Amino acid sequence: MDIALLSMALNQGQVQQQASMSIMKKAMGNAEQQGEALQKLMTTADPKAIQHAAQPHLGGNLDIKL
Repeated sequence: MDIALLSMALNQGQVQQQASMSIMKKAMGNAEQQGEALQKLMTTADPKAIQHAAQPHLGGNLDIKL
């Protein structure tokens, strides 16, 4: 068994694992920031405005039959 080849394969695996961990940490940081922003928006925003933003088509028309 070639020691140099084994060493290269092991180092490549470690580099891939470190890159994956770095990307996952960035994704977790972004998710945390988005969660904090959403929480801040929910506490400061008007509930009717939030509902209208979620379903803008509701309440625009009034059907009346005489």
